[in-house]
Amino acid sequence: MKKNRIPMEGMQANVLRLSMDANFFFERAVSSLDRNRYDKALKYFRKAVEYEPGNPVNHCNMAGILSEMGDYEASNAVLSAILRDIDPSLTECYFYMANNYANMEQFEAAEEALITYLQEDEGGQFLAEAEEMLDLLQYELERPAKLKRIKAREGMIEHELARELLEEGKFTQAVKLLEEIVEQHPDFLAARNNLALGYYYLGLFPQAMEAINGVLERDAGNLHGLCNLAIFLQREGHAAELDRLRGLLRAVVPFHQEHLFKLATTMGILGEHEAAYTHFRRLLKDHEVNRDPVLYHYTAAAACNTGRYPAARALWRQLSKLDPGSGIASFYLNRLDDDELQGQYPSISYHYNLPFEEQLKHPEKWENGFPPEIRDNPLIRASFFWALRHGDHRTKLQVIQALGMIADREVEEALLAFLLVPEENVYLKDIAVLVLRSIGVKAPVPVWKDGTTIMVDPSKIGSGLPVWRSEWQAVVDLAIKRIGKSSDLRLQHDIETLWVDFLTRLYPDIPAMAHIEGWAAALDYLTAKMHRKALTYEEVAKRYGISASTASRYARRMNQVCKVQDNGKEKADTFPFVQ
Repeated sequence: MKKNRIPMEGMQANVLRLSMDANFFFERAVSSLDRNRYDKALKYFRKAVEYEPGNPVNHCNMAGILSEMGDYEASNAVLSAILRDIDPSLTECYFYMANNYANMEQFEAAEEALITYLQEDEGGQFLAEAEEMLDLLQYELERPAKLKRIKAREGMIEHELARELLEEGKFTQAVKLLEEIVEQHPDFLAARNNLALGYYYLGLFPQAMEAINGVLERDAGNLHGLCNLAIFLQREGHAAELDRLRGLLRAVVPFHQEHLFKLATTMGILGEHEAAYTHFRRLLKDHEVNRDPVLYHYTAAAACNTGRYPAARALWRQLSKLDPGSGIASFYLNRLDDDELQGQYPSISYHYNLPFEEQLKHPEKWENGFPPEIRDNPLIRASFFWALRHGDHRTKLQVIQALGMIADREVEEALLAFLLVPEENVYLKDIAVLVLRSIGVKAPVPVWKDGTTIMVDPSKIGSGLPVWRSEWQAVVDLAIKRIGKSSDLRLQHDIETLWVDFLTRLYPDIPAMAHIEGWAAALDYLTAKMHRKALTYEEVAKRYGISASTASRYARRMNQVCKVQDNGKEKADTFPFVQ
């Protein structure tokens, strides 16, 4: 029987042509994945890459399969190739690489890749996962991550850092960072509010007002902005504007915890203690914050300031249980028990620290600097920076010397800025230079004097003499060393100035300096007398290991030239540098 044969052309008509392109192999790969055939899926993804080598998605798929198969190194090699050769903007590759490194327990490399992802990725597709992984890496590495910013949350990391700097009292650093954030993100109102506070703490009131107006121009009802404005108006004495704003703030009833706390503290600072007490009592009913010692002190302060003494006592007793080591509760409880006050208690500050005058009672114990509770207290630091700009001459002098005991980068920057203020007193600038020397500044610093900026080397005495010999420097160095590091900086300044005056009057006929102890003792003795300090020749001689007659001889010689004393009476008015 003859078989029927299908005509060739008919066969061709019934054959389905397969389109062998990247999509074909992609679909085959996905189908293989559904059947958990990773080897075949990898094979098909590789074919897809061959057909479309410039398509980064195919490469990512191949890297994903390699990772699923446990070949993390090969997966990262593919991901690196994508970033290097195909699409450097595909920042999620860093996130995938971080996962691979973590699986290989290469935690340092994982952290580096993850930080790169967070700092470069704009979309934030894996933001939550990345932050969770970062927490795990911190645990494995036993240290915080070196992350500076998250691009998907542009400005948020920097802003949080700036807030921490403000809370630590590092106002200059905080202001610099906040200025950068506001410049890049003009509508970031929280940053503008904190920038205004930073300016305020530094005593830069015009800048503070400008910053807060920038907030309210963008959001007239911004509660933080209105509260900050009220405090600024109170400080500047704008009574009419402040009264109008008080009325507005009295009518506000916030629902958010953060807003309620801000309004409560603001009303307390403004002297609206009844409103402050009401708001703080509301906060104490919030289970999320009612274990916060600070809140108990604020509420107790408001209670005391409104005459609710039993309530204040109960709140401070609760505080003593929550924070027994601070001494704040016991201080105010003792004040309530003070029979001499008999209920006439002074207004209680809403700041969570002992009154400044209480902390400064024993400065003689601070030869090695302020204790941390004073040095690191942002409110005390703010008061120093404030007084440096707005205090009288005596206050500024005290503050400059106090800053020398804090001696950190923030102090250095504040004093450097002070040296450039045209209207500041030259004597105070000289003391500031001495402080900079004492905290280790060695490079020349710019100082505004006589209508121009000059460079002053803190390590050298500005004598104005054509030469300055090492033995002359040795005399003044010895005197300053023997009077002690903790001495009044005015003594150091006047020792240097007296010595320069003595040498200048004699120049060029300056006697030999073979006996530096004698000249140093004379400087020490005469400067002490100028400052009306009790010091005998016997005492100063013992300090320098010489005889009293030697100390007396050198002191008389110096006095003959400079006329510091006349018949045993100080003539401080002959020395313009004595304050």
